Amino acid sequence: MVAILGITFPIYGAIGIGYWLVRAGWFSAADMGLLGKFVLNIAMPALLFRALPTRDFAQVFQQGYVLAYLGGGLATITVAYLWFALKRLDPARRALAVMGSSCPNSGFVGYPVMLLAFPDIAGIVLALNMLVENIVLIPICLVLIDFAKGQTGAGLSARLGAILLGVLRRPMVIGLLAGLAVSVLGIPVPDPFVGLLSMLADSAAALSLIAIGGALVGLPLRGNKSLAAQIAIGKLVLHPALVALAAVLVSLVGLPGLTDDLHIAVILSSAMPMFGIYVVLAQEQGLEGAASIAMLAATSGAFITLNALMLWLI
Repeated sequence: MVAILGITFPIYGAIGIGYWLVRAGWFSAADMGLLGKFVLNIAMPALLFRALPTRDFAQVFQQGYVLAYLGGGLATITVAYLWFALKRLDPARRALAVMGSSCPNSGFVGYPVMLLAFPDIAGIVLALNMLVENIVLIPICLVLIDFAKGQTGAGLSARLGAILLGVLRRPMVIGLLAGLAVSVLGIPVPDPFVGLLSMLADSAAALSLIAIGGALVGLPLRGNKSLAAQIAIGKLVLHPALVALAAVLVSLVGLPGLTDDLHIAVILSSAMPMFGIYVVLAQEQGLEGAASIAMLAATSGAFITLNALMLWLI
């Protein structure tokens, strides 16, 4: 248990520091937003690019891992959608509940956890998670939000194209795709450039956690608490359970790319709280209250669920 706390305590310690810095007035919520932008637009792209060129493409693209993460994510979207449909939620709440249940924070929380638990493969895990989330899971959830707005038919097709184009323009995705291209083509990366990337990438873990903690200050906590609790349970329990099931099925089929470490990593990746812009997307629908409660519950509750998972898996 002490070894497990050696992984989770630094994560939540850094989140707590970020929370305290804003509460004490040393930093503002806007400052945390700037830290988050630096991580998203500079540190994470550098990290993703650095993680890939030094490895062969076969080492990077772990087929079994991708299928387990993708299959579990799609299953979570399906089950969550059916559950919240049975609860007779309106389309907007249902779409945001599905997104909250199935889109983890692989960058700001997941990567620091992997860096402490599996430092040798943390960059690869992040790259594979980003690939599945940005190309498949998040676009599906954004399409569900558009359905809730009544954007169907040709309008939806145009919106889907805009979503995919927006994905390709994200600095993290650019860094990921550039790193994959260099890996596939075998292009050597000069040492001075690697040094620059390393300097930027090494700042990602601590700054991302501090930004997460600071962002929790001042969240609007008036909303549907029952719905928020269901979303948090979906994220912390349903998603990792279905990814674990998908990982078992992948192992039974005998697909390559799911070593013992990656098997654990794919389950832990899905057990992270929802991604940072969840409340922002909910705000566009006027549902930031329930989304904020769900994010606070999932972020704090993950300390318990992650410790329990790691105690079981590691």
